Amino acid sequence: MAKKRKPPSIKGDPRIHDPHFKGPIVNRSCTDVLCCMIFILFIIAYILLGLVAWVNGDPRRVAYPTDSQGYFCGQKGTPNENKPILFYFNLLSCTSPSVVVNLQCPTRQICVSKCPERFLTYMEIQFRYRKDRNYWTYYSQFCKSAHLKPAKTLTQVLLDDDCPTAIFPSKPYLQRCFPDFSTKNGTLTVGNKTVFEDGSGKTRNAVELRAAANGINKVLDARAIGVKVFEDYATTWYWILIGLTIAMLLSWMFVILLRFTAGFLFWLFTFGVIGIIAYGIWHCYREYSSLQGQPDSHLTVYHIGIQTDISMYFQLKQTWFAFMIILCILEVFIILMLIFLRDRIRISIALLKEGSKAIGYIPTTLIYPVLTFIFLSICISYWAVIAVYLATSGVPIYKVTAPEGQCKHENKTCNPEIFNTTEIAKACPGAQCHFAFYGGKSLYHQYITTFQIFNLFIFLWLINFVIALGQCALAGAFASYYWALKKPDDIPPYPLFTAFGRAIRYHTGSLAFGSLILAVVQMFRLILEYLDKHLKEAQNNISKFLKCCLRCCFWCLEKAVKFLNRNAYVMIAIYGKNFCRSARDAFNLLMRNILKVAVMDRVTDFVLILGKILVAGCIGVLAFLLFTERLPMITEGPTSLNYYWVPLMTVIIGSYLIAHGFFSVYAMCIETIFICFLEDLERNDGSAERPYYMSQSLLKILNEQNAQTKKQ
Repeated sequence: MAKKRKPPSIKGDPRIHDPHFKGPIVNRSCTDVLCCMIFILFIIAYILLGLVAWVNGDPRRVAYPTDSQGYFCGQKGTPNENKPILFYFNLLSCTSPSVVVNLQCPTRQICVSKCPERFLTYMEIQFRYRKDRNYWTYYSQFCKSAHLKPAKTLTQVLLDDDCPTAIFPSKPYLQRCFPDFSTKNGTLTVGNKTVFEDGSGKTRNAVELRAAANGINKVLDARAIGVKVFEDYATTWYWILIGLTIAMLLSWMFVILLRFTAGFLFWLFTFGVIGIIAYGIWHCYREYSSLQGQPDSHLTVYHIGIQTDISMYFQLKQTWFAFMIILCILEVFIILMLIFLRDRIRISIALLKEGSKAIGYIPTTLIYPVLTFIFLSICISYWAVIAVYLATSGVPIYKVTAPEGQCKHENKTCNPEIFNTTEIAKACPGAQCHFAFYGGKSLYHQYITTFQIFNLFIFLWLINFVIALGQCALAGAFASYYWALKKPDDIPPYPLFTAFGRAIRYHTGSLAFGSLILAVVQMFRLILEYLDKHLKEAQNNISKFLKCCLRCCFWCLEKAVKFLNRNAYVMIAIYGKNFCRSARDAFNLLMRNILKVAVMDRVTDFVLILGKILVAGCIGVLAFLLFTERLPMITEGPTSLNYYWVPLMTVIIGSYLIAHGFFSVYAMCIETIFICFLEDLERNDGSAERPYYMSQSLLKILNEQNAQTKKQ
């Protein structure tokens, strides 16, 4: 006879005073109202920030290149409408490719209709202009004004910055003229030339020009790769969709069939691990025995000391003896754990099977990840749009640039309209006033960085809120299944829709409270990563050690908060209490059953990870055979791919994400049923007044029966 459990007396619990309890509490009140109001105010502020950023920002500043005067190239309704490409007067003055891309190269930049196609210098034009004026017509389109004439001396041209001293063959990329590099017989060339005149009397070679634009050529190579990748996607897109559809069906089948295969998979893996460790023990003993009779068998680690060649340690019998002892201890530990925790393992497997049944009775829960994906996509898109608009807010800011970098006024703000009449132009001959970036001195522009931080924080809060809403809605649906005494007859209609409505109507504040705590922890982690990235060179060993400790602590804290939040949302879905009380009740309940929690988590993690690997692995193998043309029965498959690994990795990653979406629902199901199971054990005793709500399979494992079952 099993000993009767005496349920604890817990004041104020709705199930203690309601013997007819059949699911999550229906008559609820709003929880954490203050946090709900704060959350709504933050959302309103977020919308207002988006409106302000939309008014002040201009994404065209990202899409269109900007010349030295701050005007867009190729913008309709402007003089540059037919000039969509940016041209640099002296690309050799750009010391790094990042300077070129960021439009802060210390040389004049103008908008042109096309890039140069041949070598020409200003000195050549002055000489040829007397015989043929067509040369100047071609060259002048790369000058500041096409109405100029080649009458100025080279020195005057350099001072006034009217024309480039030389042009060379270029091609447009990213709406900018970059050198037309090519390789001829292993030698780098520009326009089929290895050396050329730079217009100032110096002879340059293609290597120097490439050094000035180092990395840009890599971008050009990346463009070619991008074109090939796009071709592969265009060829295989329908096969990719077929693979992802099969992954979805496999994931669904795996979840549904777990009621039959959960125990088999777990014990197969467990005995496989025991067998592998046993083989390791036997192998270590064999190596130890083979070294026993050798002349140097008495040598130990102390005799050979520290060696860079690790294989030397494997020639010592002491090493194999140590490995054998460690593996023996591990083998004994696993066997003892299986013996003493066998009942808890059986309960965990039974709960896994029960979760599969629950999803079978409420199949709409498998569609919920699509809704979560839509909500997350909206949040991510809104955050990205606001970030772009904030980054492009402001008016053109001009800075003093000096070709040789020897001006004390360099990087000072200037006005291009009156720059030539200022003292800076006189003090620094050759200095220019060029466009640098967009900014301003107004109150709004001074707080752009603060607004970006606010944008990131609200983004994290909203993302966590969407995930919390999904967890609470799923928990409410699966709790309705568990607390149905006669399954599936007592399951209420539309459990997922009802649970979702309850979570939105009554518990927005509680969900916002939990997601706020998690967002704060994640924000601190991001700040720590930002400081680490920007202060990496100034760190010593002590600061690096403290940084690693902080990163580890915040990582552990985030994992702990996620775990507590998830279980708190289950309690909220069942009892409708506020976040703090639900988190406390969930924590106390789990601490009273810590061994069950540990075993359940490990068993669940193993099954879910195995399921993801099986789904992604099966689809990956089929995709590999298909894309490498090793399936002779499919004659109409994709052929002549540039990179077969592109669609292959897309299918594998996509399959894994689809499996993760399905199994996240299953994981929440198991979490909810486990919490309900622990509550059921503590609240009820199997009597007619307090019957158990768990399934018959769980009652058999616990050697318990309800009063009605006993009578029958």
